[in-house]
Order: sequence, then structure tokens, then C-alpha cells
Amino acid sequence: MISANPLALSLIIAFALVLPVFSVGLRSALADPIQLPEPKYDGNVSVEKALFERRSIRNYADEAVTLVDVSQLLWAAQGITDPAGYRTAPSAGALYPLEVYLVAGKVASLPAGIYRYKPRGHELVKVMDGDKRAELGAAALGQTSLKQAPVSLVLTSFYERTTQKYGDRGIRYVHMEAGHAAENVCLQAVSLGLGTVVIGAFYDDDVKKVLQLGGSEEPLYLIPFGKRSH
Repeated sequence: MISANPLALSLIIAFALVLPVFSVGLRSALADPIQLPEPKYDGNVSVEKALFERRSIRNYADEAVTLVDVSQLLWAAQGITDPAGYRTAPSAGALYPLEVYLVAGKVASLPAGIYRYKPRGHELVKVMDGDKRAELGAAALGQTSLKQAPVSLVLTSFYERTTQKYGDRGIRYVHMEAGHAAENVCLQAVSLGLGTVVIGAFYDDDVKKVLQLGGSEEPLYLIPFGKRSH
């Protein structure tokens, strides 16, 4: 039996943990970031009212949403709320395994395409051009809400950011965190007068293909939103 070099093993493990983060950072570096409007920290709808009025809305008006509303929803999902880097949703060990993507079809002042949200700087980075709503809907068993909505958020995760500290139990923590972020989006949507629904029924590999996710990045949640149809 050949004994392993402890230093070599440490370097291999460190590289494996850093590689997914590096690949996301590399994609971001290839495109100029889009600065989002500053989020608001005080609104006209109380938390209690937002909780009372929250419902799953699957039908949306054929109207574009504003970049201001998109900015607010992204901030609600994973925005930074403290100089230390803490975010709107709690994270086990403040390790933040989640990534947020925007699948934009009809957003005022924003070309159709797929974008990744960068919490630090409150920016978007384009991943690809083109309206991918139909492809995303097809990857989710043909759900029309994803095809009809002007825009959708997709929450993904790098599990290893959390499991490197907490082991297999970190998987549970990641799922909890995705739930925290999704509920933030639901309540923020109510306060903005928008409708939304959270979707977990989709083919993982198909969603990864639509978003061109690589390596160990896994999709967890699809969240379409738009103005409610009447």
C-alpha cells in the first residue's frame, strides 16, 4: 500500500473546495456587472400584513416588472445587511452556500437573459443572452407559471461550502437556508404588490443545463413572479 502525503492531500481537498467558487467567479469576471437600484429598508406593508396576505400566485399579467422591484426581491433573498457581510436570510456558520440567478424575460431596462446576483456590491452579472423562460418551464414539468412570469429567481447551492464544516448535516442546513430565502422573497413580493409561487418540481439536470451550471452547483428552488393578473 502506498501511503498518501498529508500535505498533498490537504492541497487536493483545498483545491476541491475552492474550485466551484472559482468557476462562478470566473464567469462573473467575463461580463461587466450591472449595478442595481439601491434597495429600500422601510416599506408601507407591515410584516404581519405580508404574512396574512401571502398566497401562491401562478398567473401573471403580461406586463414587464421594474428593475427596482427586481432589485428589492434579490436583496430580500440574499442581500447584505451588515458590514461584516451578514445577509437577509440566516446561514449556518455564515457560510452562505446559496447563489441566486435571475431568468429575465420582461424586465424594464434589462435585456432578456440569465443573470447571477452578486450580494456584495448589489449587482447582476450576465450569464447568457436571450429569453430562457420557456426552457426553464420545460425543465419544470412544463409549468406555465414559469413560462408566463416576466421573470423568475432560481436558488442554487454549493453544498460543500456548508458540509466542509458540518458534514452531512450541513445538507439539512442548506435546505433550511433555501427556505429562509424563499420566504423572504414571498413576503417581499406581497409588499411590492406582486404575485409569486415557490416551485420544487423540476428536473435537476435540465435546470442545470438551462442555467449552464457546472460542477457541484445544484438547483434548489424556482420562484417566478410578476404583476397579478385580474
